[in-house]
Amino acid sequence: MGLNVYLSGEIHTDWREQIIDGAQGLDIIFNSPVTDHAASDDCGVAILGAEPNKYWHDHKGAMVNAIRTRKGIADADVVVVRFGEKYKQWNAAFDAGYAAALGKSLIVLHGPDHQHALKEVDAAALAVAEQPSQVVEVLRYVLTGKLPR
Repeated sequence: MGLNVYLSGEIHTDWREQIIDGAQGLDIIFNSPVTDHAASDDCGVAILGAEPNKYWHDHKGAMVNAIRTRKGIADADVVVVRFGEKYKQWNAAFDAGYAAALGKSLIVLHGPDHQHALKEVDAAALAVAEQPSQVVEVLRYVLTGKLPR
């Protein structure tokens, strides 16, 4: 059995790389949103034309990015959503809700400081991890039935 895993959420740390590196040797295909912040913010206007109003600038980018996000979440067996420490990731909360609504297996990744704020998101998840290594071990267990080394 292989897994298609979508890595959503915070883009300012290397948590995705930690999971991908830790899962080497497992039958997993990883996908994610565009993590180049500038490209993600400006894709709509770069492709579809400039917008003088910041609202429409952001709206165009959000719509273009949603094509990739919807496809990635829809195709995923497991969706991992990371909530970082520095920024409020409303898009991450939206992705978690969307994945839950589609009945996707959801793993939420955040520190203890976000436990209260994310209690409803955590309640929809099948696992809540604090470290990327814990996500790797969940995926390893799902695929192999083996407990951590």
